[in-house]
Parts: sequence; C-alpha cells; structure tokens
Amino acid sequence: MKKGCLLLLTLGALVGTAHASSDEAWAKGDQAMKTACLKASQLKNPQIASGIMLFDDSVGYSSVVISGRYPQAHMKNQRGRELCLWQRATQKAHVTEADTLLTLKR
Repeated sequence: MKKGCLLLLTLGALVGTAHASSDEAWAKGDQAMKTACLKASQLKNPQIASGIMLFDDSVGYSSVVISGRYPQAHMKNQRGRELCLWQRATQKAHVTEADTLLTLKR
C-alpha cells in the first residue's frame, strides 16, 4: 500500500511538471506575440508601449498596447495607440485603435 501511494505521488508530481512551461518557452512566446502585434500595427514606427497583459486560459488571449505615429497625411504625424489582442491558440494578432484607452471621462 505504501509503495502504491508513493508511486501515485511521484506520478502526480511528474504530470504537474510536464505542464509547466520553462522561462525560455515563455520568453519565446512573448517575443512571437510582440513581433506579430508590431507587424499587424497600422502605425508608423510602432513600439510596444506596455507590459503583456495575460487573460485567463479560458479566454485564450493576451494583449499589449502599441504606440507610434499615424501614417496618413491628414493625421499630420500625430501620435497614436493601438491595442493588440494575441489569440494564443491560433497565434494571430488583432489590432484596434486605442487612443482613448487611458483617457478618463468625467
């Protein structure tokens, strides 16, 4: 009986660690997200302007804010922001204008 319990505990520990991602894997995934978001951006000279925000696995998205300048002539090189949503399952980036993201309405 004791050997059976020990075996179950050992297997449980192995299964738990099998699902954990290494720091290297997280860094690689973060870099893939940043690269895809910058590529999807419509801004000129886009840069990552926030830390990565992780949503719960049940949602399956992460996000970052991108800053840059609007390329359209009528925008006169005005600074802009976009919110990039990264769908982890498909590894696709989706961006939308986010100039009002940090604007407080009174």
